[in-house]
Amino acid sequence: MIEILQNNWSNLLSGFGVTVMISIISLCASLVLGTVFAIMEVVPNKTVQIIAHSYIELFRNIPLLVITMIFYLIVPQYLFKISGFTAGCIGLSLYTSAFIAECIRAGINSVGEGQMEGARSNGMTYVQAMRFVILPQAFKVAIPSLGNQFINLIKNSSVLAFVAGFDLMYQGDVIAFSSFQTVNTYLVVGCCYLVLTLPLSYYMRYLEKKIA
Repeated sequence: MIEILQNNWSNLLSGFGVTVMISIISLCASLVLGTVFAIMEVVPNKTVQIIAHSYIELFRNIPLLVITMIFYLIVPQYLFKISGFTAGCIGLSLYTSAFIAECIRAGINSVGEGQMEGARSNGMTYVQAMRFVILPQAFKVAIPSLGNQFINLIKNSSVLAFVAGFDLMYQGDVIAFSSFQTVNTYLVVGCCYLVLTLPLSYYMRYLEKKIA
């Protein structure tokens, strides 16, 4: 393992950076999308609810790799050029946002109906009540499940290896096939993912206890 690190540290560091970048971008995008569709699922409008539910069920039930390949292979062929990194970002964001939407929706549903009624009776619009009263409480409830989704997002970023995204897994594949040290290479790659996910896992536990 030490030999792998010594001989390929620049490639691994580059892949590590790409993985961090796509994780941050996809996390922000999926959190925004997930929140929007979670709200759409609970608004008192049947058409909006159907649109949100269709979106969530679509991306929850299609494998992440298939979604990413659609943007990597089909979109450039019929619409416009797109890089492997961008295809991975879009696929990962859409896929994760569907799960985040369900986490936040469950949080919203856990807030008593009287909270919304009280906010509306005090002159707030539906949007204001959702923003200032409901969502803060919903996010507190949803933190454990959101933490799991954020960790899964980092691990799922390895899908970039299939679309030449030059992430950590992609670099690991290149090193493994060029050095013929498959076991050691993937042990190093696994440790690199632990460096990313373990701090996030402990931070989410800390945040959960602090809020509780």
